[in-house]
Formats: sequence, structure tokens, C-alpha cells
Amino acid sequence: MKPDSDRRASSDAIERAHLKDPGDASHVMHRYPASAEFQDLLQRFWIPVWSVPPGTEAPQRVLQYPVSLIVVAHDYARFYGVVSGLSTTTLTGTGWAVGVMCAPAAGTLLARGSMTRFTDRHVDVREVLGLVGEELVTRVRTAMAPDPSDPAAHATAMAAYEDALRPLLPVDEEGLLVNRVVAFVEGDRDVVRVSQVCERFDLSERALQRLVHRRLGLTPKWLIQRRRLQEAAERLRTGPVDLAEVAARLGYADQPHLTRDFGQVTGTTPRQFADRYAAGT
Repeated sequence: MKPDSDRRASSDAIERAHLKDPGDASHVMHRYPASAEFQDLLQRFWIPVWSVPPGTEAPQRVLQYPVSLIVVAHDYARFYGVVSGLSTTTLTGTGWAVGVMCAPAAGTLLARGSMTRFTDRHVDVREVLGLVGEELVTRVRTAMAPDPSDPAAHATAMAAYEDALRPLLPVDEEGLLVNRVVAFVEGDRDVVRVSQVCERFDLSERALQRLVHRRLGLTPKWLIQRRRLQEAAERLRTGPVDLAEVAARLGYADQPHLTRDFGQVTGTTPRQFADRYAAGT
């Protein structure tokens, strides 16, 4: 795989899912697209390389997308189900990780069954990939050990992932459907009700519930709420903000509803979040 240099050059832009503190300079994030053959199975790779001063910590808070993840680091290798609340990883010392963000379809294929048992939890990657997972971990760590910032090392590590996951292709028809459902919810800001998703895909609410529950481990309502919270964070970062206007644009009945939802998941109010970015600390 050839690294995408343009994508990497803009790699430190904050994604809407990442609640990164404005003063956090703990790591450099490299991002690459998956190869075209994996478009239905994998979304992209991300490779953070960090250095945190001794005695300090750098918490990374993420409103995770509705997908499973595989992450191989210098000291762990994990398969993650979807985190329904706030996902927090605390960086310390120096290190690196090579992660792949799967497509919504991938989780069930990797887990060989419903994703409900992986909601809000992770397991060692070898529990889902077996000996293939062992080989993946060895290849990634061997590639990254000499210089974790080297694009050639990144390419080798990503090739190891793709070799390990290629046997899961092609994606099944139900998987393709859940990919389309998630893309619709994430891509259309006017989607604020489950009934809109049902209408778009000609599915009963019961059928949609079963699909999303099996393939992602959560609910269609959660999909919509998660996208709205991610978009709220994105808008609050740009400031100055009118919270009532943000709530209205996101389809909330009023500002208190936005404040409640945002606070329950992130542990901070929209105003506090916006003020932190305005202060740059």
C-alpha cells in the first residue's frame, strides 16, 4: 500500500468524534485510507505516535463512530466493540499504535456472530482472529519497532492488516445494508428520527432494530444521537456559538435537551466545552 501523503499532511485536523483538548500536543496522528478492495470492510487506518512528559498523562476522549476497531500497539493488541458512551484512552510515556476503523459490516464478520456481546468492551485481538491475529501482531510490531514515524513502516503495518482481513471479503448483503444505513444517518443532518431511516430503506422499525442490534450492538436511535453529539462538538469547537441555535440546527426540541444529552455522555456541558476551545487550553 502506498501511503497517502496529502492525507497525512493534514492528519492533525481534529475529527468530529475526537474531543481533543485544544492544548494537547502529546501526539502526532497519521491517517491513511484503506485500499479500494476493502471499501466495504474497512474505512481507514490511524497511527498515533506519542511522547508524554514523565509524571503527566494525556487523556484522549472520543465519541466513537458506530464501528468496531482493531488496534495493535507496542504493548497491547485489541478488538473493540462500539463504546456507547465516551471512549477514553490515556497516553503516558512514549509509544505508538496502529489502528483500523472497520466499516459497520465488519464487526459481525470478525466476531463470527452478533456484536451485542462486544458493546462497551474489548478483547485481545487473538480471541477473534486466532493464529491470524498472532501473525498480525508480530508483523505490525516488527514493522513499527525501528521508527514508528516512518511512512514505510506504516505501509508495511497496514499491509499486514489487509492480509489478515482479506479472507473476510466479500462482505455479505446484510453487511452492505448496514453500511448504507450508517452512511445515511451520518451523512444527512436532517435525519433526526428513526422513522426517517425506516422510510429510506423500506424497513419496518422492528427489522431496522434487529439489523442494527446484530451488526453494531446498539440501536438506530443511538446512531442518530451519536451523530448529533459529534456534530455538536464540531460546532462548539469553532465558536462563538449560540447554544439555542446549535440545538435547533441539530433537531433538538430546545437547548436544555442538547445540554442534557451532551453532558450525560461527555461529562461536561456544551458551554464548558465551547469555552475551553475559546480559551485554547
